[in-house]
Amino acid sequence: MPLPPVADTAKQPLDIPSESPEPPKVARASEGGEGAGGAGEEAWDERAPEAESLGMCHNPRLQRYLVAVEYIGTRFSGSQKQPNRRTVTGTLEEAFLKFVGQPVSAVCSSRTDAGVHALSNVFHVDVQRISKRKPNEVLTPHEPGVVRRAINHFLQKEGDIMVNDVQCVPEDFHARFKALERTYFYRLLCGPELLPVFERERAWHVPEELDISAMKKACNSLVGLHDFSSFRAAGCQATSPVKTLDELSVCEVAPFIWFPSSTERKEFNAKSLDGDSRIPHIPEKCSRLFGERHRHRCFVITARACSFLYHQVRLLVGVLKCVGTGELTSNDVERILNAKTVIAASPMAPACGLYLCNIKYCLP
Repeated sequence: MPLPPVADTAKQPLDIPSESPEPPKVARASEGGEGAGGAGEEAWDERAPEAESLGMCHNPRLQRYLVAVEYIGTRFSGSQKQPNRRTVTGTLEEAFLKFVGQPVSAVCSSRTDAGVHALSNVFHVDVQRISKRKPNEVLTPHEPGVVRRAINHFLQKEGDIMVNDVQCVPEDFHARFKALERTYFYRLLCGPELLPVFERERAWHVPEELDISAMKKACNSLVGLHDFSSFRAAGCQATSPVKTLDELSVCEVAPFIWFPSSTERKEFNAKSLDGDSRIPHIPEKCSRLFGERHRHRCFVITARACSFLYHQVRLLVGVLKCVGTGELTSNDVERILNAKTVIAASPMAPACGLYLCNIKYCLP
């Protein structure tokens, strides 16, 4: 059922039909590598902007919305809008155009490169709700819930992006410059077996075992205020390599897609008879039936700071991985940090394991 006109229904909430999405028809990201054609994640200069660069509305009839978006980055050429490329910003702007009937500009809080995913990346968008029957009549702005449902209606055919939250904010609220903190996750799956198809492009496959204790020790050397020149890729726009890393940690978790084996199901059923229905956080090794997969161990590295240098997180992960496999020691990590050149660092971790987790704000 086609979406009814929305711009000339000032007193009625938008009723978005629930249709089954069709298979997405999108082009794959180019093979030109991460960030081809534009700056990638953690690349911006965080200097205080002038009023013009804040993207202020200066129009009382405009409503600024803060929009949280989640996406699988595999088929996007990054978040930044680029000519003739499928990008997160471009896709979001197209959905708003279909909704409000006029072009909008979506301003991103954190750029992500091709292949990088987001659990919540934040944009601000200015929308003026104009009557389609009376073009000179400006209507009351839509409620945030209406905006979320409408944009998701137009995004559903994409198959790999959706809006998970919307909030009205003042006209001077900027998604990028008002951010207080950014958190990234990085997933590593360890084990000699090939990754399941469900995990392809969702994590970095490391065939070797990882020493999590050594990795945690190395994290301690990197937390705090440092000159991170050794973890700063070429093309970084930041004016200074000095950053404060508030958190760098590693922990083992259950695999993202995990189903109990026949042995585990029996154990769970036995426990439930005793009143214990809890499922272990990390599944134990057990016998498997024919056709059942060997499991990979899953590690998540968390990096949290106000802002990051270009490719800083992936360069940090590359070093921590080498510590986990025994290629580097904690002393080597300190040597790399003090070298103040990216040449000293280990190879950068691939984009597929990186997730922008969330952006922290002090919201009105």
